[in-house]
Amino acid sequence: MISILLTLSVASIGGAIFSALHVPLAWMIGAMVATATLNWHYPAKLNKLMRPVALVVLGLSLGQSFTPAVVAAIGGAIPAMLVAGMLSILTGVMVAPMLGRMAGLDSKTGYFSSVPGGVVVMIVLAQRAGVSLPPVTIAQTIRVLVVVLTFPLGLSFFAHHAEDSVFNTARLAVDLPWMLAVLAGGLAVALGMSRTRIANPWMLPPLILSIALTGTGHMPSGIPGIMVNMAQIVMGASLGQRITREFILSSRRLMIAAVLSSLILCVICAVIGVGLGLLFDLPPPGVVLGMAPGGMPEMGITARSLDLAVPLVLGFHLTRTLLCNLFVGPIYDLARRLRILR
Repeated sequence: MISILLTLSVASIGGAIFSALHVPLAWMIGAMVATATLNWHYPAKLNKLMRPVALVVLGLSLGQSFTPAVVAAIGGAIPAMLVAGMLSILTGVMVAPMLGRMAGLDSKTGYFSSVPGGVVVMIVLAQRAGVSLPPVTIAQTIRVLVVVLTFPLGLSFFAHHAEDSVFNTARLAVDLPWMLAVLAGGLAVALGMSRTRIANPWMLPPLILSIALTGTGHMPSGIPGIMVNMAQIVMGASLGQRITREFILSSRRLMIAAVLSSLILCVICAVIGVGLGLLFDLPPPGVVLGMAPGGMPEMGITARSLDLAVPLVLGFHLTRTLLCNLFVGPIYDLARRLRILR
């Protein structure tokens, strides 16, 4: 209990310091850096229920940006999302050989370590494909860390004044009794789906519930900003908790390879995002964040923090998650037959 309280205290202080310094995605990045620093000297610890609850809160909060008008606009962007999702998987094919050579991984492990489908999704898919999980977990985690530390800063210039008003909506007023009912509903659907094989049961079902209520005009209450900040702190602490002394010292070759390949992947995805934004007449900053090779929770929080087309960003990441579940395996088999991966 003392370790949990210490970890949350340190993470909160880190988030508050970064917020005072006006760092993009301050509460999450600050909590991550502070927890990682603590973890180097003293084992950081979180209760196992904290991250799932944080994901439920984030799912409900982010889904409230899907008003009826936004849902209609998102429908028109579906072709761009499908193209972006497939291109995201193909960028993993491009980067996998480099990561594999630098880290000494076989082609299949390198591929599942490189595809930007989100940490949880790719670990689940790698497990189903019989791939060794430790290198996939390390590489995917490193990439999320790289994305979280680069994309918010790079896109901060566009914060709050991007020309994407159709995707930006006012936040709902908070009604305490209804807010508690919404939270209870989100927890209920998340618990129900946690018994299935869905890759991210704690965020996706509450997100879909929130989208359904908001999109039909029946969302009764918003989620307070302080709860969203607390969820960010937990998410940041959960990332920082993974950065242990052993994690860094025992996997240096893989970590270096993962950092370099992640930076290359970030550049490729950003360029593709700008191109798709211009081609489909969508706000390029939002599309760049939608193409970012990070996880949906982290990119959703970034979009919300910067007011950069939250529904559009989530739409891109939801589509990519769906396509990864459907096509990651077949695309690997095709790449092997074409000798792109060996």
